[in-house]
Amino acid sequence: MYVIRLADGTLRVPQSLTSQDGRLIGNAYVEVQPGDPEYEQWLAESLTEEEAELRRRRWAEENDELEREFLAYKARQEDT
Repeated sequence: MYVIRLADGTLRVPQSLTSQDGRLIGNAYVEVQPGDPEYEQWLAESLTEEEAELRRRRWAEENDELEREFLAYKARQEDT
């Protein structure tokens, strides 16, 4: 998940909710407005919606070789 910077400057910051024993309950985004105490911290690593979509698309397109390597590794592990 990426920190998304909207056109009005609002940041959508990913946040996970976990149970007391550490199990993941869910993932969501919280909005951080300019002027909020944590805004500058997240701004440096934020991406526009277009940049985030480009990264997702590029990762999916370039993932084929990595996926083949993983599946081969997994098959070797199952054989032992």
